[in-house]
Amino acid sequence: MRSIRPSLLLLPCLLLLLGISRTADAKRDLKSACTTCRQVTDNFKKGIERTAKQGFGGGNTAWEERALSKYETSEIRLTEILEAVCDSSSFECNRMVEEHEDLFETWWFKRKAKHPDLHKWFCVESVKVCCPKGAYGPQCKDCVGGSDRPCHGNGACDGDATRGGDGHCSCNHGYEGESCLECIDGYFGEVKNDTFTLCSECHASCQSCSGGTNQDCDECKAGWEEDEQDACVDVNECSKDPAPCGEEEYCINNDGSFSCKGCDKVCSGCTGAGADGCRDCAAGYHDVEGTCTDVDECSGGGAEAVCAADHQQCVNTPGAHLCVCAEGHEERDGECVPRALSEEPDEEEPATERPQAHDDL
Repeated sequence: MRSIRPSLLLLPCLLLLLGISRTADAKRDLKSACTTCRQVTDNFKKGIERTAKQGFGGGNTAWEERALSKYETSEIRLTEILEAVCDSSSFECNRMVEEHEDLFETWWFKRKAKHPDLHKWFCVESVKVCCPKGAYGPQCKDCVGGSDRPCHGNGACDGDATRGGDGHCSCNHGYEGESCLECIDGYFGEVKNDTFTLCSECHASCQSCSGGTNQDCDECKAGWEEDEQDACVDVNECSKDPAPCGEEEYCINNDGSFSCKGCDKVCSGCTGAGADGCRDCAAGYHDVEGTCTDVDECSGGGAEAVCAADHQQCVNTPGAHLCVCAEGHEERDGECVPRALSEEPDEEEPATERPQAHDDL
């Protein structure tokens, strides 16, 4: 029996992937073609508005209109509009206009009165790159929920109004399901029937619910618990023993959670923010009417005790103090000594002789 090369075994998979890729590209191309067509017809309408009050531009407009027909329905006006439909850099737009210029002429001279909606006549019915709103794909099938309310008004239909897409619904936030008629967790159906659903958000305490209050919860979220009335209420984590925060932190309770904040630097442990939330005062601070306040070690008789060395003086700082040399002294080898005076020169410089004055002869 002849063995089959591994590369041949992979061939069907590669062909399948290539087919999927080409299908996706084709859908994107169909959507892009409709977008280009919409741009062409929108700009054509703007051109009609821009040229609405223009004329032939010659010296005798009355004669020109009698001889060449009215400018309003003239080929000259059509040409001016078409020339401004696309930017010079827009390849797809220019190609579409050039390939279907005869259709624009047909609509301009023969179909405009009967088919005033250019987009519908040109993009949907003639070149067939778009679908009516609420329809998708090559055959312009109705989106799920119908063309009037694609995805039942709760989402976007893939390929809506184009010849691309697969009609899949991308549901708005709060909705789910193929038809966007179901509510996600955290939402409930305030109004619901076979063709319409209005999903509203549950109370903040509910994981899932049947109504909008904290008594309508099917299940409480983490950080909430049921009380005696079967309502979900906040758990106060800050009241638990042991406390959830560190020794130098205080606890703040929030709905469904908590946070820890650092104590003020004047505190040694605390129950809240600021100098008045201390359990005890840090070193260098003392309690003054419930607030930890700096101890001034330099005041009163304490100055001699804390800075007792000769020629020292005390400087108070928040929570501490410094001993510095008094004015006119400097530190040498850990002692404050008088600052040395400027040294005198070893030899006196000779005095500069002043020139003697001479009497006039």
